[in-house]
This record gives sequence, C-alpha cells and structure tokens, in this order.
Amino acid sequence: MAGCFEGKVVVITGASAGIGATVARECVRQGASVALLARRVDRLEGMKAELTAAGGRVIACTCDVTRRAELEAARERILGAWGKIDVVFANAGFGVSGVVSKLEVEDFRRQFETNVFGVLETLYTFLPDLRASQGRFAAVGSVMGRVGLPASGPYTASKFAVVGLLESIYYDLADMGVSVTCINPGLVASELRSINNQGALTENPDPAPAWIVMPAERAARQIVRAIHRRKPEFVVTGHGKATVWLGRHFPRTLRTVLRLATRGRLEKVEQLKRGATNAGEQK
Repeated sequence: MAGCFEGKVVVITGASAGIGATVARECVRQGASVALLARRVDRLEGMKAELTAAGGRVIACTCDVTRRAELEAARERILGAWGKIDVVFANAGFGVSGVVSKLEVEDFRRQFETNVFGVLETLYTFLPDLRASQGRFAAVGSVMGRVGLPASGPYTASKFAVVGLLESIYYDLADMGVSVTCINPGLVASELRSINNQGALTENPDPAPAWIVMPAERAARQIVRAIHRRKPEFVVTGHGKATVWLGRHFPRTLRTVLRLATRGRLEKVEQLKRGATNAGEQK
C-alpha cells in the first residue's frame, strides 16, 4: 500500500539527528524522496547511507539555515535531481537557556538567528516551489512557544515568535494553495537538551525524566500525519497538550504553580538547563 507521501519530495532542515532524523526515516517509509539538510557532514552522510540502504531516495546537503546562499545551493541540487519540492519541514534549531540576569542581548540574538530567521530563510528559499506544487510548509515551534517557563527566556521568546509567525502566514500562504503546520513538541527524545548555549553538542545526559519523554519514532509518525493532513497546529505529547490547555484556559493558575515550584530555586532550575551546566563541553 502506498504511503501518504508517495511520489512527494520532502525537504528537512536539521535532519542529521533528533526529530529531523526520525521524521526523515518516516517520510522515506511513507514513500517520499527526501532531501536532508544540516551542518554536520558526518551525520548527514551517515543518515544518507542508512536511508539509501533501506531503499530510500535521498539527497544530503551540507547547509546552515542562517545562510541563504547555502539554502539556495541545496534547492538547486534538489530541483536538479527531482524537479519539484512538495513539503518543507523547517526543523533546525537549538536552545539558549539561563536566568535572564546572567544572559546578554547577544544570547537572544544568536537564538533568534537560527530559530526564527533560519525558519524565514528556509521559507523564502523554497516558497516558489511550494507555490508551484500547492505544497506544505511546516516548522517546529514548541510547547514553550505557548507557555513561558523559567530560566528559558531566549528559547521561549524565539518559539513564541515562530508560533506567532506561523499563525499569521497560515492565511498568507493559504491564498497560494500552500498549507502551514506549526509543530509544537513537548518532551520528545532528541539531542536538543544536550546542546549548549553556543549550539554545540555535549556529553551531558538528557535532564528530562525518561518516563515523560516520548520516543522520537512515535513523535515522527504523528508529525508526518499532521503535515500530510495539513493541520494548522499540532501539539506532540500528552503532557504538552495538557500544558498548552492549562496555559490557555487557566494562565493564572499555571503561573502560580510554576512560581511556587521555582521560588528560591532558580539556580537549581538553571543547573538543570543545558546552558548552565555544559558550557565549554563541546564535541
């Protein structure tokens, strides 16, 4: 039986690990030709080899989403190989965390450069092709793009920006026949929480309790289904849905609970964040 993306060309940024990699695997399983875009050459080639061995049609493009020239070069390769682009999943991003008094404006600027402007660079690069194919544009927001959490100012602000951006361009792109899907994950298994404030992967273990973290493969199936069905927004994980619901309907209650839970403990909260504990531990 044909998959939901049979014959489609899917472009995924941040495709070398985490949600991007598992969504790439699911898209191949669903019959798509997949273009993998990411910065780490070794990871990209490993993913390409894995997916090709599984029978996938795959292109790997070394690409930084903050650099339009690299995105344009990737686009030319993809169109040269397959002639069209049907789906773009803007997944690339990382998190800068810490108590705001210990951060600088540059921390926020660096965060927005990838998480917000990287999404915009990706959109503008591939929009002509999505318009031609009446395609789908999806990007990763976060539950933290709906609810602010302590010691996470730069990341939370960037994800609020992404959620707001997608809410708005949903209408703009609808007139072009292009759907917009905002994917808001809760805690999903990935390397994200082991990446420091400079965007480098560290050896630190995931600080999130294992029992609450959704397996990436399960999340990928849900994400691909949501994009295929052209859903405007999809929240991944049950705890993520509950948090968004509480923030929407009982914001004062949620704010009070979080304040009580973190009062006098912000330093400990900060230590649980990758930015406060893994600076300099890069690989």
